[in-house]
Amino acid sequence: QVQLVESGGGLVQPGGTLRLSCVATGNIINIDIMAWYRQAPGKQRELVAGITSDNTRNYADSVKGRFTISRDDAKNTVYLQMNSLNPDDAADYYCNARILQGGSYYWDDYWGQGTQVTVSS
Repeated sequence: QVQLVESGGGLVQPGGTLRLSCVATGNIINIDIMAWYRQAPGKQRELVAGITSDNTRNYADSVKGRFTISRDDAKNTVYLQMNSLNPDDAADYYCNARILQGGSYYWDDYWGQGTQVTVSS
């Protein structure tokens, strides 16, 4: 069974940095798009950043220039480097990936359990 496991969240002061990681485990044949979403209390889940298998990246306007998404396909891992954090970035961050699992003919979307990011002085 494929699973996504995030790590790296925590409490950081405004202006600080965090690096989130998400590793995909299980019987994985291939991974297409990998992405990070976030959801703040009372708000809808929103796309933060995505990266394709050929390393094409896209970002939400609110994080451009501050966040960087990257991936290591040898480790089935996607990262989110977050710099210059501000209180508006506080949310639960979720990893998402489109994965072809062994024994399947179809690509499926998988989600991690989320990691909390708190930005406060």
